[in-house]
Amino acid sequence: MRILLIVNETATAVTARRRVLVQRVMGADHKLEVEETSRRGHATRIARGAALDGVEVVVVLGGDGTLSEAADGLAGTSTALAPLPGGSTNVFARSIGVAYDPVQAAERLVVSLARGNFRRIGLGVADGRRFLFHAGLGLDAAVIAQVERRSFLKRYGTHPLFVATTVDTWLRHYDHRRPRFRVELGDGEVVGDSAFAIVSNQRPWAYLGRRPLMVAPEAGIDVPLTVTLFRSLDLSMLLGGAASALQGGQRLMHHPKVAQRTHVRSLTVTGYGPFPWQVDGDYLGDTERLTISWASDALTIVMPP
Repeated sequence: MRILLIVNETATAVTARRRVLVQRVMGADHKLEVEETSRRGHATRIARGAALDGVEVVVVLGGDGTLSEAADGLAGTSTALAPLPGGSTNVFARSIGVAYDPVQAAERLVVSLARGNFRRIGLGVADGRRFLFHAGLGLDAAVIAQVERRSFLKRYGTHPLFVATTVDTWLRHYDHRRPRFRVELGDGEVVGDSAFAIVSNQRPWAYLGRRPLMVAPEAGIDVPLTVTLFRSLDLSMLLGGAASALQGGQRLMHHPKVAQRTHVRSLTVTGYGPFPWQVDGDYLGDTERLTISWASDALTIVMPP
């Protein structure tokens, strides 16, 4: 089988030793090619070129951002995508059961390839940019923008950095006291105004250490999108929402200041001025209008055995 390994050497958990071991495992029984990426958008171009060149499987050793870019490049093709955890959180890889250690994950991936463990899944699409597990509008995108400015600290403690940055962003860098945008579903329902919304294609939303943060328990890659809209972002909502997410997200679903809609195929987000947005943990800047939809049967992934 012809396989391309995309490596992001700047990813938090990627080391020279792990890369060598992963290449040794993947190249033992397959024709392995290796490409490096370290800049935004590069993995999309590499993956798209690999699909056009007849590569059967693209394996990504990197974080969620690199994996998401590769998925964007492979969408609509028959080339399969396989994640190896090289980032600090690896939300999508962990959500489908990939081993936490990249070398062990590579060994299991070889088994999956031998067994033909392939599966077609749906993707979210935000203004043409596909995403694997979620798009964030408002506060979390502002947090990611601040984290990216301090990315050199991620190797020393990513999750404490995110917690500290969330508090700092809420206090100093993001106006959460007023609605930032309005969300309207494709069927015409106006869900309402918000300063923070999450559009989920998979669960969990993220991880805090080894613990999943569950915002949309009914979300999944086999069903259309789930939209979670926060009508308020006061301190009690922020802390209560975090506590609920750590405990499975059921209380959050029924909170009076939260609106959640499942099986959503399309929605439009209209800003009251520019608002920040991100997909799969990649900050994509500010916009005043965003159209998001769900594309079924969009991508082949390799499932763990």
